[in-house]
Amino acid sequence: MVGIVLGLALLVFLAYKGYSIIWVAPVSAMVVALTGGLSLLPAYTDTYMQGLVDFAKSWFPMFLLGAIFGKAMEVTGAAHSVAKKLSSMIGAQRAILAVIISCGILVYGGISLFVVVFAIYPIAVSLFREADLPRRLIPGCIACGAFTFSMTAFPGNPQLNNIIPTKYFGTNAMSGPIMGIAGGLVMLVGGYLWLSYRAKKMTAAGEHFDEPDNIKESTSEDLPNPLLSVVPLLIVVASLNILPMWIAFPEDKKSTYAIIIALLLGIAASILLNLRNLKDIIGAVSEGANGSVMAIMNTSAAVGFGAVVKAAPGFAVLTKAVLGIKASPLISEALAVTLLAGATGSSSGGMGIALEALGPKYMEMAASLNIDPGAFHRVASIASGGLDSLPHCGAVITLLAVAGMTHKKSYADIGMVTCVIPIVATIVVVAMGMMGIV
Repeated sequence: MVGIVLGLALLVFLAYKGYSIIWVAPVSAMVVALTGGLSLLPAYTDTYMQGLVDFAKSWFPMFLLGAIFGKAMEVTGAAHSVAKKLSSMIGAQRAILAVIISCGILVYGGISLFVVVFAIYPIAVSLFREADLPRRLIPGCIACGAFTFSMTAFPGNPQLNNIIPTKYFGTNAMSGPIMGIAGGLVMLVGGYLWLSYRAKKMTAAGEHFDEPDNIKESTSEDLPNPLLSVVPLLIVVASLNILPMWIAFPEDKKSTYAIIIALLLGIAASILLNLRNLKDIIGAVSEGANGSVMAIMNTSAAVGFGAVVKAAPGFAVLTKAVLGIKASPLISEALAVTLLAGATGSSSGGMGIALEALGPKYMEMAASLNIDPGAFHRVASIASGGLDSLPHCGAVITLLAVAGMTHKKSYADIGMVTCVIPIVATIVVVAMGMMGIV
């Protein structure tokens, strides 16, 4: 267990120093392997690389198409057009709120948070340019909108974090609605207030918007109609939710196939609605494809580290200790899910491990203590979105890679809105569950 902590601490330290996660992750994983009594070479060539390859195999199509879609929205001016419309509706001074709400709507609509990162980043750049806010705050805004309330809290969302508990508690995606809305508002309002405070502090210190190297500003004369510009985004959201009802996808591939087809339709819509920019779009395809490789490799490297952690004997000890916590079952569940999600760097992974071991036990407690199973559902979902966003989290690494930022520049804000505030939200919903407010 000490070795797991040492490996994680080394990974966090080196990532904060700005070193590439591609070599930092395997080195940190070898610390875990060495202290855990695993053979180093098999731990690297088999366990670590298997974790890396499995993630890349599952997610590369989404990374590739998501990056191309985001780049197409950028070069056609569609992202800038949508951003200007949002600025006029919400106000340029509320660029932070516009980014958070945009991400939240897409994630609640069922789009993978990895895809949302690629799609929203160019829009966020345009919004922050309009508001003259420091670009290093963008990752925190996207994380707040995509990794928190819309992913784990608000009832009815189709993300894995809200679906996994249904398997163990016989609940549905709408379970625990009052707890979900309350926890979601804590994360939404708390995150927005924090990011607004940080923006004022950075501006007072003399920071302004800094142009990224990989995104060019579109002039107002070049911008397409904002209503047409939002069509590709709407097509992606609609396709993702409708296609599984129309097409009999294999059950284990349903979400993967739906995302791939939805993104292809979104890319096609971007091209057809902007044929005058066809030459730029073809170039964007190459640029987006190249960018997706680095993003998937950075994320896969971190996932490989998690694979070694799970293979180390200390992880079994950690899991047993966490699952053996003696407290109110809702408190026990929250701690188990939060800590295991932090150890694995995965919200769904940590929740899956905890509920696989304790799900039946919690159902027995629900019956004997007259606790609504919806309370267990919502606590598990919200608790999964706390420590999962530590610096080794794959989604965090992808976000930083896409934004061209480092942990040192942007992680403090990401950590506040995706770790600290969600933990506060978890405490709130646990208290509500214990009082019977579900």
